[in-house]
Amino acid sequence: MDTELLKTFLEVTKTRHFGRAADNLYLTQSAVSFRIRQLESQLGNPLFSRQRGNVHLTAAGERLQPYAEAILQTWGRAKQDVALTDSLNTQLAIGASPLFWEFDGISAWINRIYATVPGLALRLESVKREGMAKRLFDKSIDLFITSEPPKIENLHVQKVRDYQLQLVTNQPHCDVHSVRDMPLIYLDWGTRFSVEHSRIPELQRTPVLHTHSCKMALDYILENGGVGYFPSPVVANSAALGELYVVEDAPVMEQSLYLVWREASDKEALINAIVDVPFKNVIESI
Repeated sequence: MDTELLKTFLEVTKTRHFGRAADNLYLTQSAVSFRIRQLESQLGNPLFSRQRGNVHLTAAGERLQPYAEAILQTWGRAKQDVALTDSLNTQLAIGASPLFWEFDGISAWINRIYATVPGLALRLESVKREGMAKRLFDKSIDLFITSEPPKIENLHVQKVRDYQLQLVTNQPHCDVHSVRDMPLIYLDWGTRFSVEHSRIPELQRTPVLHTHSCKMALDYILENGGVGYFPSPVVANSAALGELYVVEDAPVMEQSLYLVWREASDKEALINAIVDVPFKNVIESI
């Protein structure tokens, strides 16, 4: 299988347009069309329907997409593993949602890992929460960071930190009732958070910003105003600067951070060494 065909397929899938895919891949549109025809010929099924300029995945294309993504991820990791040198002789892939990679303390944890495990090459990948277990079992990542560990057999789960989410606004002296007409900023902290959030009547409206990025949410509320749930260290830091204020009488949501990896992983010794690296100050220094 030519991986360039899969790259082209995924680019057309993303753009839904052969011309834009060609621009992004620095190819001609005819070259993109030729690659897609090659792939369709190899698979024996059309992958896209083309009607009046609209490009949509066929049922076969929908089925191919997750395989194409997994193949390219695995191939990229394989190339890096093969290219390891005497000074970089071990590779480990860690997955997390973008929200958790933005925790400043995670960088300190990663640096402590490098100090603990010499010769280590890390791949830090942003992974959708719902796809983490699958990526773990297809071995495209070795472990992941999450606030919602899956209840699946043959997984090790280790809690590494507790933290809180607090409802804040840029206006002082607000209670839950007085923020009901403010723009809502919704940071996606997961299913449990979503359920608890849905129990607060004053927050049941369409968010002006729904994001997985703590930085974008914070920048928005500081620039434009609004209300939303943020980690307590962000609240403390911004409150000290007079930028954010805790909403009085709003529920505080308790959260935890976990590391998850496969049982009997071929990198179990390395993972155990990493898991033993303390998460000290990971949440405090967000």
